[in-house]
Amino acid sequence: MGILEGKTAFVTGGASGLGEAIARAYVAEGAAVIIADIDATSGKALAEELGARFVALDVTQEASWASAIAACNRIDVLVNNAGITTLGSIEEVTLDQFRHELDIDVLGVFMGIQAALPKMKPHGGSIINMSSLSGVKASSNLVAYNAAKAAVTLMTKSCALHFAEKGYNIRCNSIHPGAIHTPIIDKVLAQSDTPDALYQSFVDVHPVKRLGRPEEIAAIAVYLASDASAFATGAEFRIDGGASI
Repeated sequence: MGILEGKTAFVTGGASGLGEAIARAYVAEGAAVIIADIDATSGKALAEELGARFVALDVTQEASWASAIAACNRIDVLVNNAGITTLGSIEEVTLDQFRHELDIDVLGVFMGIQAALPKMKPHGGSIINMSSLSGVKASSNLVAYNAAKAAVTLMTKSCALHFAEKGYNIRCNSIHPGAIHTPIIDKVLAQSDTPDALYQSFVDVHPVKRLGRPEEIAAIAVYLASDASAFATGAEFRIDGGASI
């Protein structure tokens, strides 16, 4: 038996990147997985491949969250993974870009937790919020992303305290990856006039001198979804090749 046997996991942004890696790892460990994504084509294809379920979800819309969660009989694990990265300094990022970053990366997490709670409170569970190295360490050219991921970091801790005080038996932790080679990195590079130099700068941030791999983040997501992490809540799990040291 896998260590997630009997658990149902809801993974946002599950159609690609880190979400796909987490969905694959959860299925391999015996979980029933619900892949939630705005990309229906990729999400349905992955769900069919893995024997998972797909639900359409726009994390910026409360009604979309309500519909997606209503389609689930039970949720033991919620992974708030959907996100974007906006490249730019305080002088370069527009107000619309900043709002869009917060809509997806912050309000999406907020609405997800609120929506899933009624399905988790009767039996407890684990909420895993995808923050970032950028949620604890600033970069001059990531003002919107820094703001968003820092918000996720503290939101996670606030929720963890609330759940503990209420006796809900729901844990809430954040994962803080360094730069991981996923499609989101390619989208960030596409925003730059010097993508090769930017890529090398991502590598250089990490003392281990490489980018991370999606399966390395999925491994910690498996741990946090499992009963092995029952005493972990409100914690920051930094998987960043030493970049935050």
